[in-house]
Amino acid sequence: MNIVQTSNAPAAIGPYSQGVVVNNLFYSSGQIPLTPEGIMVEGDIQVQTHQVFKNLQAVLEAAGASLETVVKATVFIKNMDEFAQLNEVYAEYFNTHTPARSTVEVARLPKDALVEIEVVALVK
Repeated sequence: MNIVQTSNAPAAIGPYSQGVVVNNLFYSSGQIPLTPEGIMVEGDIQVQTHQVFKNLQAVLEAAGASLETVVKATVFIKNMDEFAQLNEVYAEYFNTHTPARSTVEVARLPKDALVEIEVVALVK
């Protein structure tokens, strides 16, 4: 098992890693809309989702993977009424390659984020 760590994404805010690689699969921790410096991005669901994808791209790259190798995504959203807006941004990142996905509405996310996404990806 290899622990993934990059300064191009926010550091873990608890006792966990940004992700791990096991048997050529990368498992990310959930990414919320924090900058790599740990500052919460202000804005609507679309602005926050773009930041989440920047973070995901950084940890995927550090793991030797990419959005194109993601096999499963799990999306946690604070308000399912914003599902269409989230999907617009999500489709910008997964437009030709569409991994399996689950989306779950939750009562609250860390730092009161509007969205959190975690992925499983094949390591190149």
